[in-house]
Amino acid sequence: MGANTSQVRDLAENPNLKTLVGTKSVSENDPFWNQLISFTFISPTRSGDSKLLEEAVAPLMLPSSCTCDFFLSLSNSSEFLKCHLSCLLFHSQLFIWQAHNALFMIRCLLKVFIREMSEQELHLQFSYQERAPGFCGETGSEDLLEELLSNLVHLIVEVPLLDITYSILFEAVTTLLVFFSYQLFHKDILRDGLIYQHIMKGRCSCLTSRLVKTLLYNFIRQEKCPPPATHIFEPKAEGSLLYGLASGVASGLWSVFTLGGAGSKAGVDEEHNPLPLSNQSLLLLLVLANLTDGPDWANPYRQAISCFRNTQDTSSLPVEQLHTFQINFNSLYTALCEQQRSDQATLLLYTLLHQNANMRTYMLSRTDMDNLVLPILEILYNVEERNSHHVYMALIILLILTEDDAFNRSIHEVVLKNISWYTERSLTEISLGSLLILVVIRTIQFNMTRTRDKYLHTNCLAALANMSAQFRCLHQYAAQRIISLFALLSKKHNKVLEQATQSLRGRQGDNTALPDYAQDLNVIEEVIRMMLEIINSCLCNSLHHNPNLVYALLYKRELFEQFRAHPSFQDIMQNLDTVIGFFSQRLEQAGTDLSVERVQEVIMKGVQALPIDRLKKFPELKFKYVEEDQPEDFFIPYVWSLVYNSGVGLHWSPQGIELFSMDSG
Repeated sequence: MGANTSQVRDLAENPNLKTLVGTKSVSENDPFWNQLISFTFISPTRSGDSKLLEEAVAPLMLPSSCTCDFFLSLSNSSEFLKCHLSCLLFHSQLFIWQAHNALFMIRCLLKVFIREMSEQELHLQFSYQERAPGFCGETGSEDLLEELLSNLVHLIVEVPLLDITYSILFEAVTTLLVFFSYQLFHKDILRDGLIYQHIMKGRCSCLTSRLVKTLLYNFIRQEKCPPPATHIFEPKAEGSLLYGLASGVASGLWSVFTLGGAGSKAGVDEEHNPLPLSNQSLLLLLVLANLTDGPDWANPYRQAISCFRNTQDTSSLPVEQLHTFQINFNSLYTALCEQQRSDQATLLLYTLLHQNANMRTYMLSRTDMDNLVLPILEILYNVEERNSHHVYMALIILLILTEDDAFNRSIHEVVLKNISWYTERSLTEISLGSLLILVVIRTIQFNMTRTRDKYLHTNCLAALANMSAQFRCLHQYAAQRIISLFALLSKKHNKVLEQATQSLRGRQGDNTALPDYAQDLNVIEEVIRMMLEIINSCLCNSLHHNPNLVYALLYKRELFEQFRAHPSFQDIMQNLDTVIGFFSQRLEQAGTDLSVERVQEVIMKGVQALPIDRLKKFPELKFKYVEEDQPEDFFIPYVWSLVYNSGVGLHWSPQGIELFSMDSG
């Protein structure tokens, strides 16, 4: 945290903090406020540090301390933020420092209040008026809750990102994120409420597109935390204004709340999260984008995300769209490619591909799609190390991309060399398309032996099916793995069939329930059928481009014999029988003891000679991703699990978290 343990523990005895939580009202003109917010303390950037800080001030935050005057003081602080927003725009260093400190205290207090009281109770505390100590009655006076939310949004969109403003912008984004954290403490999805109303329909709504654009640019810029040397203030003479304000509080420590700055262990915070503003902005953007629609209005933040355009797009819109804006697509694409190691960046990529047709079209038109696809494949390749949601998102991204035929063709034209993270086999040269096939098949095999998730199977097979008609020049290893997967499925099918037969034989007079072998068989046969359709699609549409697949098919031809007479596969087996029979005959005519090179030569000539009309036509394999009904039931818990686990400098106790189970969070 930048302060040693004894200093942190001393916070509970700090006289200014005691005054803040005391029952005695303090005039807004009292010098106390300047003293309170003129501290120099290192802002925590790790959840463990935040936990230590919260534990240190916990004695001050007992329910008995949370009097109405305590919240009256909080309201004074929010007024301070409002009054000094204009000063921030002129880069007034004094007010940046003090406003940051005030905002940090507001954020810390709000986090506790949101955990301890309802939204209605919190709202009462923002009803500002002079009142007798201890009076908590409802008032009709000015509502400072919306005022504070509006000030936060204005601060985020109007204050430019500079070294001296980095900390306060980070704090504003984090405070707004904390405002929505009521959702963590409710199992059901929150679909209404005061904060929801203010951010969706109140004064903040006119800044929807600017807020979304600013958060996206914060993500795009990926600005690192300013170095410790970038301090807003340096030690001044005793007669200076700063010295007079801070001397009673700062104890001679002149470094201001620099994130990860002086006093923290060198390099630790930066290695942990070198891009705190980028990360926090992305989390807030995902929270806003996944707020539920109202009864008679759509989520404006989702609308803004779904309709923004490229800065290079000069065409006029046929119909004016709400909340639209323009952003540099090239910069956004580059940032997305570079940041896919995080769940939240992958979720943003999914959101843009699924919801923004302009961005999807742009991505699919890129000639360097390997920069985007390779990080996604690496996520799937390391499936054992990733959480299931991250794997799902990566897989759905591939499914959306494979809906486009041009993508399916172009990935076989991109040649890659020495893929370092693919360790199962040395791949000195392989097309992006063949690598994609290898990784998806590996994911299917992992799922079959470990998780046995039907949803994962379905999406993997759908992606392969979408690609199958455009398979081109498959790498020999990719062709082998396709047939090997079919062999694994065949073996599994035979095993379940044998188990079912043995179970029936040994059940004479036994009335206990049978294991559901029929259901297992149906699932396996569905997958086998799909694999046969994928192979068939390739043979019908691009046989002459894939001699390696024909070679692998002939090498393992005995695998397919048992399915020739099976009623579920008879129709789809016709083409495979035709291809196997045609090439087997040509190999017999070529002689015996043929070398691998000679077999490949025969196949290369054969693929040009096989009349394509001898193969039966089947409907084109095409699968399209469609979100489930009520997608918020999946996405809102997922987004908040990311905030819980990845929010910079945020810590929530596991006790009281209702939205998701802690093992999934």
